[in-house]
Amino acid sequence: MTSTSPPSPTAPSPTFEFKQFYLGCLAQASYLLGSKGEAVVVDPRRDVGVYLDEAKSRGLTIRYIIETHLHADFVSGHKELSELTGAPILISRKANALYEHRGVGDGDDVRVGALSLRILETPGHTPESISILVTDTNVSDKPQMVLTGDTLFIGDVGRPDLLGSKGLTADHMAGLMYDSLHAKLLPLADDVLVYPAHGAGSLCGKNLSKETFATMGNQRATNVALQPMSRDEFIRFLTADAPETPRYFPMDVEINRHGAASLGAESAPESLTVEAFARRQEEGAVVLDVRPSADYALAHIPGSLNVGLSGQFASWAGTLLDPRRDLLILAANESDALEARTRLARVGLERTVGWLADGMNAWKAAARPVEAMQQLTVRELHSLLTRPDPRPVQVVDVRRNAEWQAGHIAGALHASLHQLEDHAAYLDPTIPTYVMCGGGYRSVMATQILQDMGIREVIDVKGGMGEWTAQGLPTVTP
Repeated sequence: MTSTSPPSPTAPSPTFEFKQFYLGCLAQASYLLGSKGEAVVVDPRRDVGVYLDEAKSRGLTIRYIIETHLHADFVSGHKELSELTGAPILISRKANALYEHRGVGDGDDVRVGALSLRILETPGHTPESISILVTDTNVSDKPQMVLTGDTLFIGDVGRPDLLGSKGLTADHMAGLMYDSLHAKLLPLADDVLVYPAHGAGSLCGKNLSKETFATMGNQRATNVALQPMSRDEFIRFLTADAPETPRYFPMDVEINRHGAASLGAESAPESLTVEAFARRQEEGAVVLDVRPSADYALAHIPGSLNVGLSGQFASWAGTLLDPRRDLLILAANESDALEARTRLARVGLERTVGWLADGMNAWKAAARPVEAMQQLTVRELHSLLTRPDPRPVQVVDVRRNAEWQAGHIAGALHASLHQLEDHAAYLDPTIPTYVMCGGGYRSVMATQILQDMGIREVIDVKGGMGEWTAQGLPTVTP
């Protein structure tokens, strides 16, 4: 491995109109590129107004919409953007897309003003994955940028294991990824800018960087998946220790294959009175509390699930919620309720039927039942676990496997949040259960799930393993 590496660019400086739109909630990037009054949008998110506004502010007309593949982790707005602009949607011929589109393949050249957008077939993450080689012909006949979709990330490459249900093994897809990287992307010049569809936090890869772009030279030197290895070694490397597959991924692929319905303002959730809100809950709707976990801990509606807007809200909502059930939003204000509705729609959760006007203030004023969550500090938990005559307790660690492997509390039970319900048989519902995560965001979600599983006494550990290690408390590794 090379000991020194070219530095990542501090800021992109393309010679054409360019904008990266980055959604931290989904760790997802989309793009607008333009030249001579024309523009193309690549991998648009569900709410497409941002592209219309950006194009208008730059004096551009959107001529094309390109999808690099059928996305699994979010619902794309390609169909609505096409309907609003008249721009055709371009996607690989291998995608079997079921909406009106124009199929593209290796070597096809799409012209947007002076920009040449050359299509590179780069299967591996999915069979239909493409990358887009961008050349501003006004200044050079050499490419300046490549949009790599989920093929090449900063620090990693796309995972190959999402298509088992389609009969395509992870080994087969990893082999295709190796071929794509070596035939199409690694030959590019060191100064070509790399812009992927995801960054750190996405489950479309394992070790993504927090950086949202780099150069090919930087990635050639620092990206662990691009280091010299044989095809067989690469396959073994890429298929080892795959992260979990959230249950909404297959659903989103099919939504994107058909094209999602328009996300119009007319479908905004209704403002509900306490009486109407409570009635909807009694009829089976799930109450999703999107306030910060600290507020939820102090007072919340019995039976509600907390997924705070401040974290990876959309991803966890898609993982934990049943898309077939109606959703009720409990938020601090109307703005947060509407933001929650948009973020839910980004992962295909469409059944938001209402939000509680004036939130918990209204609920309390109506003398409706309220619950508080039991919590304790990491020091208090450590004292409880180490006292000479401890009573029976169980500690449930809901972090992901890699986090657990890095260090955990001795004697704790590991049950990743996305699989928590599958561990019901291993938990004793009669003894106090203390819940740990990395920093407190996921453990608050887990408390309600455990209560729904029949655990009688559930206590959240404030600050999680981050605070535990910061306090110097002991951990073990497998």
